[in-house]
Amino acid sequence: MKTYTLNNGKKMPRFGLGTFRVEAGQSAYETVKTALEIGYRHIDTAIMYGNEQDVGRAINDSGIPRSEIFVTSKLAKMYDGDLTKIKADLDASLERLNIGYVDLMLIHWPNHDRDINDKIWKIFETYYEKGLFKSIGVSNFQIHHLDNLIKNARVMPAVNQVECHPLLSQVPLQKYLESLDIIMTSYGPLARGEVFQGKTYEALLDIAKKYGATVAQVIVSWGLNRGIVMIPKSVHKERLIENYKGQELVLSSTDIERINGLNRGRRLYSDPDNSINFL
Repeated sequence: MKTYTLNNGKKMPRFGLGTFRVEAGQSAYETVKTALEIGYRHIDTAIMYGNEQDVGRAINDSGIPRSEIFVTSKLAKMYDGDLTKIKADLDASLERLNIGYVDLMLIHWPNHDRDINDKIWKIFETYYEKGLFKSIGVSNFQIHHLDNLIKNARVMPAVNQVECHPLLSQVPLQKYLESLDIIMTSYGPLARGEVFQGKTYEALLDIAKKYGATVAQVIVSWGLNRGIVMIPKSVHKERLIENYKGQELVLSSTDIERINGLNRGRRLYSDPDNSINFL
């Protein structure tokens, strides 16, 4: 599987499986196990998702060497900066996954208090230096959040995972991240199904027909062609295969710009500046 090189030299598969809202238990276990059998080598989970244990169990049962699988997880609660509770959550995440280390750990949402973000980042740096997290990064951070964080950081964030889809193309944010050698990961690439509606769908379907592909595959290819890590979620084997095959599609620069032109600045998940997901 093709990879992107992070700013610390680590390799990150450019395509993977998102497990947001994949039900904990047998559903999450079977979904991850099936994805790995198909050829997926990047699994994205989070403490907030409640399925880390099932993700880890599927990885351990897959028979695939640990070194060949890239696992991302995310810290949710910040406890008003209580370092003891934060470290306990990180330790519990490692224990639930039971895979030795996490390839990439992210701060799931920025706190409105920049000092708390700084405190958590310092904790992340210690886990990184111990080798428990091979890379560290952030999620849902906007430009001003990152500007504040990197002022005091010893380790530069390797990744920023954000909402990104044809209705929210995030072109300005990606340019900023590229200037800092930070990779962008897209979550929610299908915009909660809104890409299958109205004129957006008509435009994407027109492009898909040109390549003999599906709309989902076009969106996967659009992100990959822009240098973005794509982690679409599905629990259905046929969709897992469909999304996986989107890696093979290469769009023309004209079609990439056409999809960028569908941008409406439409955010379908929480606004990072008004989120309460870190509480």
